[in-house]
Amino acid sequence: MQTILIVINDAPYGSERPFNALRLAIKLNEQEEQSTQIKLFLMSDAVMCAMHKQNPVEGYDIQQMVEIALAQGSEVSLCKTCCSARGLSQELLIEGCEIGTLDDLAHWTLIADKVLTF
Repeated sequence: MQTILIVINDAPYGSERPFNALRLAIKLNEQEEQSTQIKLFLMSDAVMCAMHKQNPVEGYDIQQMVEIALAQGSEVSLCKTCCSARGLSQELLIEGCEIGTLDDLAHWTLIADKVLTF
């Protein structure tokens, strides 16, 4: 099994980077010819991608995309320091998302076959 780590840094609706990262994660999960494990690590303003009760006015819905990736088997972890700086706690997160640490990111990086950053 191939492990792909995707690190996202931008706010959910400030740029299209989280949208594109999640599109790719979902599409990678849909590939039948190769077994992959997708790991998403959210840092900086990207931790807000994992908040539940998002209500975008129009366009894409980052919460829905995170939920799809989770339902497909992706793991989603958020930087603890980044969450603390933004007042984001576990109870405010989409179910299945976890607050992690830089140690978790370091471990995921070492075991990943590929690392992508957005």
